[in-house]
Amino acid sequence: MENKKPGMHNLEKAKDFKGTLKKLFKYLGQYKISLIVVIIFAVASTVFAIVGPKILGNATTELFNGLMDKINGVGGIDFEKIAGILLTLLVLYIISALFSYIQGFIMSGVTQKMTYKMRQELSVKIGKLPMKYFDKKNHGEVLSVITNDVDTLSQSLNQSAIQLITSIVTLIGIFFMMLSISIPMTLLALLVLPLSAVLIMLVVKKSQKYFKSQQEYLGHVNGKVEEMYSGHSVIKAFNAEEKMLKGFTKDNNVLCDSALKSQFLSGLMQPIMNFVGNLGYVMVAIVGGYLAINGKITVGNIQSFIQYMRQFTQPIAQIAQVSNMLQSMMAAAERIFEFLEEVEEEQTIKNKVTTDNIKGNVVFDHVKFGYNENQIVIHDFTSKIKQGSKVAIVGPTGAGKTTMVKLLMRFYNVLDGQILIDNHNINDFDRNDLRKVFGMVLQETWLFNGTIMENIRYGRLDATDDEVIEAAKKAEVHHFIQTLPGGYNMVLNEDANNISQGQRQLLTIARAILADPKILILDEATSSVDTRTEILIQKAMDELMKGRTTFIIAHRLSTIKDADMILVMDKGDIIETGNHQQLLEKDGFYAKLYNSQFESS
Repeated sequence: MENKKPGMHNLEKAKDFKGTLKKLFKYLGQYKISLIVVIIFAVASTVFAIVGPKILGNATTELFNGLMDKINGVGGIDFEKIAGILLTLLVLYIISALFSYIQGFIMSGVTQKMTYKMRQELSVKIGKLPMKYFDKKNHGEVLSVITNDVDTLSQSLNQSAIQLITSIVTLIGIFFMMLSISIPMTLLALLVLPLSAVLIMLVVKKSQKYFKSQQEYLGHVNGKVEEMYSGHSVIKAFNAEEKMLKGFTKDNNVLCDSALKSQFLSGLMQPIMNFVGNLGYVMVAIVGGYLAINGKITVGNIQSFIQYMRQFTQPIAQIAQVSNMLQSMMAAAERIFEFLEEVEEEQTIKNKVTTDNIKGNVVFDHVKFGYNENQIVIHDFTSKIKQGSKVAIVGPTGAGKTTMVKLLMRFYNVLDGQILIDNHNINDFDRNDLRKVFGMVLQETWLFNGTIMENIRYGRLDATDDEVIEAAKKAEVHHFIQTLPGGYNMVLNEDANNISQGQRQLLTIARAILADPKILILDEATSSVDTRTEILIQKAMDELMKGRTTFIIAHRLSTIKDADMILVMDKGDIIETGNHQQLLEKDGFYAKLYNSQFESS
């Protein structure tokens, strides 16, 4: 276990400690038999270890009495009896170690099973959460729950829970063993504790502000390093190395100063505890010697008492440390349970409509929507799209173009009105079935760490290799793949930055072709590539759009001249409808948008 000083860190606490504890106990209920065995073995291991010093004291007493008898000429040392006592002690320590090993093994198994199950549940939960949940959470927060919080809960439960049990049992056991040896000496030993606590509190109070500063400026330094790394080329381009270094040096100096002071002050705790402890040993030795001279205590018992006193402060420090870790553990558990208890979007419905014979007729019937009810984005959207039509949605940023697509795929539910596919309300389909109807090619390409074959096959997981290759040919990317080392078996790295943006886009088009969707959505699919690659992508998309109802979201109006219908949106409403030529002849909003782009070109 990491040896941190108790009370030295700014600890995160659960908002509802008791409530979270109940949930955790309920979650661990399936492992209750294993946990009961763990507790029994942990207590037994501790009890056997506690008895040890008392038995060792008996051996010391026997040795001392035998030595005195030999000096007085009335006997000698009974080595056989001492050997029996030491053998008993050895057996006790072996049993204690064995019980400790068994409980540790069982507890590790329980925590790993719990961690595995919890991560599985969290991963499944992600797929069931509505998009509005992710609108209010950043990716880092969600990832932190699945990685950091689960790890914190697992490690703390494995270490802290058993440590807490053994520390409490040790503290109680040692206290009663000390009382059984000598009540006056026990009371004397207890007087040392308040003195130790007062001194430690003074150190903690003094060092707390430096630890706070250390954590704050550690974040500043990490942020500076991340900026310097991620913006390395920009920094070089503007000759800003010296400026960045000055800022880093300033924060680093404050971090160094606060870390030095905080670590120095926290380092004083152990010497203080040792000093107070040694002071206690001196007092115990004086009082114990006095009692031994008066025949009220044996020499072996004095030795046992000193051992118990040395051990007495350890469980107190451990309980303080464990209580801090438990606070962090409960805070992590609270976030995990909050995530698992988030309201899920409805996945299936009764009497669902099948999507087997979908043709692709789409109707937006007086659709109204806002990401929250006080901020309406789409006010009254109405449009009818025939199967096989190529529909472009254009308008300025924030007009609601992408929002319409999200509503169509039921990433969000409309506040009023309805969306129909082949005269069926989209709410009458299972979400999964509905989304199988759609294929998407987005501006931001998403490819995962795997082979090119696997990335294209993601569009339809049961596709054969020949079907994948045929889709790549239709997407105009087959020849390029053949030139790569490994061809279709080449592994794309995590960001797929070992191929160009245009090539990544062509792979996503191949994926969409393989999926063979009834309705296609193209969202700024050519906005981040050069003109030559754009022509290639446009050719691949023409192949993809054949016979499919297609929604094209575009800022570059030159790419949608041949659309069957253009929906011009502004501030959540359709303000113009028609094809390219009709809208230019109207000389309205679309014409102004188109001419402004043409003039800038």
